[in-house]
Amino acid sequence: MTEEREMTALVTSVGAEVGQSPNVTTDIISDYRENFNPFDDIFKKIDPSYMETVTMQELYQNIYSKKPPIIDGLLYQGTYLFVGSPKIGKSFFMAQLAYHVSTGTPLWDYQVKKGTVLYLALEDDYRRLQERMYRMFGTDSTENLYFSVSSKYLGQGLTEQLIGFIREHPDTTLVIIDTLQKIREADGDSSYSYAKDYEIINQLKQFSDNQGICLLLVHHTRKQKSTDNFDMISGTNGLLGCADGAFMLYKEKRTSNKAVLEISGRDQQDQKIHLVRDEEKLYWNFEKAETQLWKEPPEPLLEDIAKLVTKENPTWQGSASDLVTALHSELKPNKMTMKLNVIAGRLENNYNISYTSKRTNMGRAIALSLKSDDSDGCDD
Repeated sequence: MTEEREMTALVTSVGAEVGQSPNVTTDIISDYRENFNPFDDIFKKIDPSYMETVTMQELYQNIYSKKPPIIDGLLYQGTYLFVGSPKIGKSFFMAQLAYHVSTGTPLWDYQVKKGTVLYLALEDDYRRLQERMYRMFGTDSTENLYFSVSSKYLGQGLTEQLIGFIREHPDTTLVIIDTLQKIREADGDSSYSYAKDYEIINQLKQFSDNQGICLLLVHHTRKQKSTDNFDMISGTNGLLGCADGAFMLYKEKRTSNKAVLEISGRDQQDQKIHLVRDEEKLYWNFEKAETQLWKEPPEPLLEDIAKLVTKENPTWQGSASDLVTALHSELKPNKMTMKLNVIAGRLENNYNISYTSKRTNMGRAIALSLKSDDSDGCDD
């Protein structure tokens, strides 16, 4: 066994309802087992009744990667539905989102993480796209926004096309598919079932989780009214059941220039935002929000680390005990490490400080490092 072995590792989180096993290696888990025999794990995994599990203690000994929001408070990594009735202005809203993400400019009062955007406008042609973008943004343009008006079907080459694009543009953060119906398998079966709808979103969700991007799927509502607007999503509850969240755009009157955007998702609170459409540019403007955005409470440990790791002193290394001493903290060393594992995402996303922890033959080694300004890709 090597003298030094990783104690913590970045692990991409997946939605709890997707049914995937946690991406945690046995090398990480083994450090917390007494009388560990690596062959035990090998034989266990051969057993068809084996199920991989981690204890709560083991859960806290890993660092799970947490991507920063695409749009703070609105849009996160994962797979989302954007739903509305036909001709209500969904495609203009998609163009607006795509432009703001690709330029990194705030959307209303919401901060945006700049990244490359791929917009599959599968119900449009390039002439219509040109006219729409010019009407909305004039001659302002960006090299980080890409369009396509055709793609392959899901299960017949679509994910391979998307992977190819992301490989060519590794800073891709958002892919918009307008519409979901255009990429469903062309198998001749027009029937809908919960299982079928769930599996379609599940395939797309696995893709977005594996690639670490946001996938936004434009979809339609059905005509039947419901007390819960999200029940009006065309198809079965399998679509919303598997997705990370959904946006619902609707008007009280079709002729009105006002609309309501309702948001529901795993990573953000439910919201209801009132919008007004610019009649000249067909751009959606913010009017008011019915719910104040929830903010994570302050974490003193993050503030203390930000004072320790600065531009003047961009790196720090030592043991957990050394860090407790350096921060004048009352936490015990093992609790310090566990807490850092949990808040590592906030430390990197909010303070631009990366954190790693390794077990060596001398004990646990912690490293904190201030990332360069051009490595986070965030524009406020």
